[in-house]
Amino acid sequence: MFGGKGGLGKTTFSAATAYYLAKTGKKVLVFSVDPQASLSDIFQRDIFGKGPTEIMPNLFAQEIDADRRVKEYQQEIRQKIFDMYGMDRIPDEIESYIQAAAAEPAMEESAIFDEVVDIVVKGGYDYYIYDLVPLGHALYYLSMASVYDAWIDKITKLREQMSEYDQVASVIRRDKEAEEDMILKELLYIKDRINKSSGILTDKKQTAFFFVLTAEEMVIKDTMKAAELFAKFDVPLSGYIINRVLPPELKNQNIPEYLRNRLKMQDHYLEVIEREFSGNIHASVPEMERDVTGLAMIEKMSRAMYGEYL
Repeated sequence: MFGGKGGLGKTTFSAATAYYLAKTGKKVLVFSVDPQASLSDIFQRDIFGKGPTEIMPNLFAQEIDADRRVKEYQQEIRQKIFDMYGMDRIPDEIESYIQAAAAEPAMEESAIFDEVVDIVVKGGYDYYIYDLVPLGHALYYLSMASVYDAWIDKITKLREQMSEYDQVASVIRRDKEAEEDMILKELLYIKDRINKSSGILTDKKQTAFFFVLTAEEMVIKDTMKAAELFAKFDVPLSGYIINRVLPPELKNQNIPEYLRNRLKMQDHYLEVIEREFSGNIHASVPEMERDVTGLAMIEKMSRAMYGEYL
């Protein structure tokens, strides 16, 4: 996984890493939930909402259509209501609630999160490269697991206490408890899904998380704060990659004053990065001469990150 503030190069690094692994013979899926379709842009292919799409041998890319997933989510909710309560139609007030809930950010995040779990749990690839959602969303996902743990454990204990009265319960009461057991079963299913996905994100044997940053003051400060938050959720932070480093040999050339000042500022912040993230910097990637789009530029970025491997 590559994470960090928007616009720093997460998608570029995701694509370059997927390219590198595919070229070394690994079957790779790089996927994103970014509604701006950034993988489509970088691979110059329309892949949005089309499932895993082969870009080249061993390399597949996928962009999740969040809106479609939310609609599927709504239909799943309706079907579960039919199954649990034996209704032949959804009452208007419940349908209104389902429609309103779809507009809530949490509904979209949950639907996307579910899709991500489906992708990884399904298997079929040697590596998954996750062009991560904004950091705040990722932390929300991880926090959901602990919230559900506490909530569902409490409900489970209440159900166990209620079961003590089964012998004296009426038929109506037993029917009511059967409905509650179905609801509890559904909650336990949701909890299992969330725990499974958070388990993938925090498994140091399976997962590597890299922060992308640039030699700028605000980016460095935001990255330090984010790293502290991720550490609280035991995300296996594997290191940092510095992007868009201007080549130092420019200093010896006849360059405009503003560019000379940029280089001086960069030197200062590279020292700050080295001090703050000492021993955890895995690569310094140079500023490219143009946008990284298309396989030729992706290969160039891949070589910059991983060296001459081909």
